Amino acid sequence: MLRQKHLRVLVCGSLLSLGAGLPGLSSAEQALAPKAEPQPDSTQIPFEGLKTFSEVYGRIKQDYVEPVKDDKLLEDAIRGMLSGLDPHSAYLDKEAYDELKVGTTGQFGGLGIEVGMENGFVKVISPIDDTPAQKAGVKAGDLIIRLDDKPVKGLSLNDAVKIMRGEPGSPIVLTIVREGAEQPIKLKLVRDIIKVKSVKSRLLEPGYGYVRLSSFQAKTGESMVEAIEELKKPGKLKGLVIDLRNNPGGVLNAAVTVSDAFIDDGLIVYTDGRVEDAKMKFNASPGDLLEGSPIVVLINAGSASASEIVAGALQDHNRAIIMGEKTFGKGSVQTILPTSNGAAVKLTTARYFTPSGRSIQAEGIAPDVSISKVKLEAATQSEFGPLKEADLANHLENNNPGPKHEPIKDLPVTKEPKTKQEIEEALALQDYPLNEALNLLKGINIVKKPVTNPAQKGK
Repeated sequence: MLRQKHLRVLVCGSLLSLGAGLPGLSSAEQALAPKAEPQPDSTQIPFEGLKTFSEVYGRIKQDYVEPVKDDKLLEDAIRGMLSGLDPHSAYLDKEAYDELKVGTTGQFGGLGIEVGMENGFVKVISPIDDTPAQKAGVKAGDLIIRLDDKPVKGLSLNDAVKIMRGEPGSPIVLTIVREGAEQPIKLKLVRDIIKVKSVKSRLLEPGYGYVRLSSFQAKTGESMVEAIEELKKPGKLKGLVIDLRNNPGGVLNAAVTVSDAFIDDGLIVYTDGRVEDAKMKFNASPGDLLEGSPIVVLINAGSASASEIVAGALQDHNRAIIMGEKTFGKGSVQTILPTSNGAAVKLTTARYFTPSGRSIQAEGIAPDVSISKVKLEAATQSEFGPLKEADLANHLENNNPGPKHEPIKDLPVTKEPKTKQEIEEALALQDYPLNEALNLLKGINIVKKPVTNPAQKGK
């Protein structure tokens, strides 16, 4: 159980990131800085600092070119104080706080992008499945430099997000800079109500399941368990692919529930911070939903925070093979602390660690099997097919073929695509990493099973 003192919501990457970090001192500046004095009592009031703040406040009220309301000055001061801490701490006004609460439960308005700030531009951490952003081709790592005709440079992330939100059905043009593209790309999107279904599942082949987790909402763990139980109805699963690609994270407890479904015992994740409420350990309960069947977890650079908790826990317990690209590297936990005015403070209160004690902050989870970004295309099929020995003139006949080799019956054999439609629908062309994950699961089962040579039967 979580202790509920001041703690309200623990998030590991939310559907709306606000704020941008300020750079710290360089190593040279740190070397020249005076040695730190013993820390004073943290309860002391910094009168000199408050005096300076009061002077600046008074100057703005008196000398600024236009009148400014007190509420705005104070709110902006709070925003600046929090945004200077790290990229994930922020002040959430009532509107932003309501959006965050709705986002963690699965429905909100907008484009469907998890965003952050980089060098004054909005950076796409990942698009959310089945949203306007994903359908329009927005990709993880894109830098948004214009919203319609308005330059992003100079806007706060909160202001940029407000522009992107808008009324459902209204269009917006994003101008983005993408690695590898020679010119900025313009994408037209139509805002929509974003209803995020965080769990999708299907059978890739008989006995081999696929579960896609697009985010970690309050009910994601329970929904995933239900989905896997459905996949098991035709028979025991011999392997499962868990797809965490472009999953920006979400609720910490959901990541724990997902990990616990496959880990029989031991530590899943622990957090450490300055206050007692930030020091927590989450342990697995007995039981493995797949009863030891192999798992492959797909990750990429858009897999962040709660996704990294799951990948790290399964990797440390040797319960899954992690395949894909290195993850985003967000290893901090934010606590949502409501304020008396209906707003909230999203404050980084802890770092999280994998069971072996690894922190992935600014480092990420490295895959066990690395897969680079590739795009496969079907080779042109000859009308006559490949030339074989049997096609050669005067070839020797096989007068003693022996017993016919039969494939291992427990393993489904994928029909080789022959028609154009079959080639286009082949899994390798649709999703190469997923195809490789399926092949790896099959390989594990082949290695685990004794293979009987039909030629040796009866001997």
